[in-house]
Amino acid sequence: MRVLIVNTSERTGGAAVAAHRLMDALNNNGVKAKMLVRDKETDQLTVSSLPQSWRQQWNFLWERFVVWTHLHFRREHLFEIDIANCGTDITKLPEFQEADIIHLHWINQGMLSLNNIRKILESGKPVVWTMHDIWPATAICHLTLDCRNFEAGCSRCRLLPGGGSGHDLSARFWQRKQRLLEGKRITFVACSQWLASEARKSALLTGQDILSIPNPIDNRLYAPSDKRKARQQLGLPEEDRLILFVSQRVTNPNKGMSYLMEACQQLVRQYPEMEQRTSVVVLGGHAEDLHFPFKTYPLGYVNDEQRIVQVYRAADAFVLPSLSENLPNSIMEAMACGVPSIGFRIGGIPEMIEHLKNGYLATYRDAADLAKGLHYVLAEADYDDLSHECLKKVAHSYSQQSVAKRYQEVYNKVMNSHKQYDD
Repeated sequence: MRVLIVNTSERTGGAAVAAHRLMDALNNNGVKAKMLVRDKETDQLTVSSLPQSWRQQWNFLWERFVVWTHLHFRREHLFEIDIANCGTDITKLPEFQEADIIHLHWINQGMLSLNNIRKILESGKPVVWTMHDIWPATAICHLTLDCRNFEAGCSRCRLLPGGGSGHDLSARFWQRKQRLLEGKRITFVACSQWLASEARKSALLTGQDILSIPNPIDNRLYAPSDKRKARQQLGLPEEDRLILFVSQRVTNPNKGMSYLMEACQQLVRQYPEMEQRTSVVVLGGHAEDLHFPFKTYPLGYVNDEQRIVQVYRAADAFVLPSLSENLPNSIMEAMACGVPSIGFRIGGIPEMIEHLKNGYLATYRDAADLAKGLHYVLAEADYDDLSHECLKKVAHSYSQQSVAKRYQEVYNKVMNSHKQYDD
């Protein structure tokens, strides 16, 4: 069985990391998997890139320009909307033609257009589509937040000026996606049970198969090790209790940094003794722009995976106060290194963090409860028990072998269904 995993990027972004890890998991468990990307970042032989052309950059820029015009030339929400109006036809590429199954992942920002996806569906090859966010089930957005329009039909989009209209950009692209999927079968796989539940409510995906399989992680690489040694290598204080926050761009409002900063201020007010022996470590772009009441160590954006693992190993607690999440890789990475996590009770996070067992689930948008969770992990709970439960959770649910086996079952099912249809 030969599987082609299609994703915009090879390494940049959570979906890229998850797709790459899935490729490795499949190859390590008897499935021949390759990746096809627009942005190739390594020399790995199992990863192919689109043919180099000026059209790749043009596709990205043209889509952004069209979105920008509909935003009345404002930058706000510019990268929260994708319309897939241009991309590359991959059906003629040898990687596509030799594959038995086409496995789409995050294909936005000029990678594939809706017309390109139509050609893939018309090729006759079985298609599996892993949802890393809600975009395949909506017209144009990746985060619905409080909007439920996708349950009946997108229009009057909150992201458009004035709240859009009945015939706005979202309404038009909802209709285009409807025409794309009409009479076509795709097996959608959500990375969390929460996202699968949301996708099943979408009027766009009525009648489609929607499953839930988590992302995998290599728990041989992401594993506990000497905490003191990790801190020495990173230049972090050996005796402090370290709170870790990780994000590609730490100033992204959806990552909830304001709640973490307020939680830290509350900890200092309630437990003044913590100020001198607690530090915050921030991994991600713009980390130097943040100011906490604790000592702060901004490590910036890091793409060296060995160094990233060392950062997790150095931490005592990982916190992710996101306002919307699917199944965050960062929580999985922390847990695989034996580090308990604290996050809001939102999206797929409750599927990962078991409250008071391997971490702490705080009330949504509640900085005081977030502070309570940090104090629980750092000062109240039996830390070794929390850490042990983290490792058990990862081994059972997120190991390469576990996830690869579940995808193999999906592939076998779609292949058998495809053969029956052909017959």
